[in-house]
Amino acid sequence: MSTGFVSLVGAGPGDPELLTLKGLRRLRAADVVVYDALINDALLQECRADAELIYAGKRAGQHYRSQDEINALLIEKARAGLQVVRLKGGDPFVFGRGGEEAAALAAEGIAWEVVPGVSSAIGVPAYAGIPVTDRSSASSFAVITGHEDPEREETRLRWRALAQGIDTLVFLMGVSRLATIAAQLIAYGRAADTPAAVIRHGTTPDQKTVVGTLATIAADVERAGLTAPATLVVGEVVRLRDRLSWFDTIEQPNTMISNRPIYVVHDIL
Repeated sequence: MSTGFVSLVGAGPGDPELLTLKGLRRLRAADVVVYDALINDALLQECRADAELIYAGKRAGQHYRSQDEINALLIEKARAGLQVVRLKGGDPFVFGRGGEEAAALAAEGIAWEVVPGVSSAIGVPAYAGIPVTDRSSASSFAVITGHEDPEREETRLRWRALAQGIDTLVFLMGVSRLATIAAQLIAYGRAADTPAAVIRHGTTPDQKTVVGTLATIAADVERAGLTAPATLVVGEVVRLRDRLSWFDTIEQPNTMISNRPIYVVHDIL
């Protein structure tokens, strides 16, 4: 049997309608879909009735499958001649370990592609009414992991540069380390009264946002009872939420991805 093909597809930050058209075509054509913990169930309903759906969720401290096991699974299914979709939250190459999976596939001679997705680093703040850049207050932004590789002996984060050199900071997977992150930024020169926001379940009907400052945000979030998954945004752009909040204040239309075919391709082009 000929070798199959693997598509590393970004599912976006939560709202199923933020999946790209290319991602939807790949999903509908897949023989096998290996999906993550934060994937919206509505997307799985777009799969073929005979598609094999394999859960490979990983959450902080809870790994259903190790990364090595996931890599091996993708290789195994592709070698069986199947069209495989690796469905990942956000964008595969933004703290999604998509690069590791792509490297494993390439090393084994498996054909693969990346279908980029809307990163939660941009999509989640947007749904909370917080643009990551703004002509008057933010000419730069950085996306930072809240959890580095635990096997790394030294941090790769340059706290002084982050605190003093970037207008907007977006931390992913950092809720459990809010107090440490805020303290580091303040210690390296960011003003304690810098606005900060934490958005939980961004882009979904369960979205909730807590706004404070670097000095207060950890306590504010604890008091509100917010837990992961959530995104931390630091910078003057957070002030714009007062005027730009839209998702929390308007009635959302009842729309879902349609099951009607849209130029479905069953062969990877």
